[in-house]
Amino acid sequence: MRALLIGIFMMIAVSPVHACGSDSDCMVGDRSFRIAMPDGYDGSRPVPVVVFAHGYRGTAAGVMRNRSLRRMVSDLGAALIALNANNGSWMLPNHPRDQDNTGAEEFAYVDAVLEKAADDFNLDMERVMATGFSAGGMLVWNLACTRSDRIAVFAPIAGTFWKEPPKTCVDPVASIIHIHGDADKTVPLEGRAIGPTKQGEVVEALSMYRAYGGFGPWSSDTYGGLRCERTDNTAGDIMKFCLFSGGHSFRTEHVRFAWEVFRKAGQI
Repeated sequence: MRALLIGIFMMIAVSPVHACGSDSDCMVGDRSFRIAMPDGYDGSRPVPVVVFAHGYRGTAAGVMRNRSLRRMVSDLGAALIALNANNGSWMLPNHPRDQDNTGAEEFAYVDAVLEKAADDFNLDMERVMATGFSAGGMLVWNLACTRSDRIAVFAPIAGTFWKEPPKTCVDPVASIIHIHGDADKTVPLEGRAIGPTKQGEVVEALSMYRAYGGFGPWSSDTYGGLRCERTDNTAGDIMKFCLFSGGHSFRTEHVRFAWEVFRKAGQI
């Protein structure tokens, strides 16, 4: 009996104990995030990561309730990290409530999330894809310009910069796939006024990033219901702009599409 108790104690001591997960908040200061490891994961190997940023008034808990997204990311063998905005709104440069905001608080929050997740879970931090929908897509575009040293690839969906893109980004250049509905009226491709500022024009963001990354001419590409334009640079980075028929909507298969493009290119 004594030997059995010792064995149980040793198993508890060496097993990872997580105080948070898909159903409870992981705290970073006064902010939080949630994480779901792949189904059946035994902790024996580091897994890649999909970081997801929710839309306006969304929550990390709401992302975790998306069973289709959870199942798809798990099938990829990846962990899903759901970011959590303060009061449902990502405070980014040119935001309607604070046009002088630099986004520094959000970028520091993402840094803290990545650091805590790496410390507490067995993650492959060289294989991280950031994606997000609507306002979350806006955060992802900003991360592509500021955190490509920590995040490998980016897939913003139906979101771009507030007002206008920055003049340039911070190295290194990363691969990016932008996905958008061709009839989106909530975040139109050509932008729209919101209070004292406006949503940016998608073509301006693409033009800035193409010049910044030294990408070449566009060529047409298709995938299922997506009509894409693709360009590469001499370093092997990929840039895609993909449209689907429809409005402001999120589809799990678009996240899978981006992941598979990056995986086949050896970038994730």
